[in-house]
Amino acid sequence: MMHRIVRNIRRADAAVVRTLGELGVATVHEAQGRTGLLRPYMRPIYPTAHAAGTAVTVSCQPGDNLMIHAAMDVVKPGDVLVVTTTSESTDGMFGDLLGVSCQAHGVTGLIIDAGVRDTADLTAMQFPVWAKAISGQGTVKATPGSVNIPVICAAATVNPGDVIVADADGVVVVPFAQAAAVAKLGEARLAKEAATRERLRKGELGLDFYGLRAKLKELGVQYVEDSPD
Repeated sequence: MMHRIVRNIRRADAAVVRTLGELGVATVHEAQGRTGLLRPYMRPIYPTAHAAGTAVTVSCQPGDNLMIHAAMDVVKPGDVLVVTTTSESTDGMFGDLLGVSCQAHGVTGLIIDAGVRDTADLTAMQFPVWAKAISGQGTVKATPGSVNIPVICAAATVNPGDVIVADADGVVVVPFAQAAAVAKLGEARLAKEAATRERLRKGELGLDFYGLRAKLKELGVQYVEDSPD
């Protein structure tokens, strides 16, 4: 297998990335047909963490963070590191020193399907991280991997240049080619939800304006006045 570092990748328009980030994970997921979510075990290290940016993908050997360091040579401001390992790992492969390096190069967040350490320091720095585990287990820097190749991260396919959106609801990936369209669909969804929210606030029932009474009838659900004896 050839290990490689791809220097140049395509990146979505910054305004599109910003819009997707403002929409948030749940809305983006719905807008693109309920696809793209990473597994829900990917949790932020602090509750208010949020990030959006271009995916720079990193494939590492378990317990070895050499390729994360290598990725720092090709990142650009606005990128999000998406790190996975060739087999399952919970080792703490990223800590506050890498966090400092990320912030110095404009990286907006980390998604890592492995462990992270120094979470108190990363939280104090307000560097947003979503990880499978928190572990003080250290790593080595000895084994080759790749940067900016297609990867599977937390059961989702991520290609370099895809857009990553992450917040308290988890992490979602938007394919590069669909990013602008999903942003428009998400904005339309927000407008529709605002109208729906106002109707609910006024006391209307979702059963009525979603047409769900007919669905209940179709499914054979019956209203009765009293519970059985």
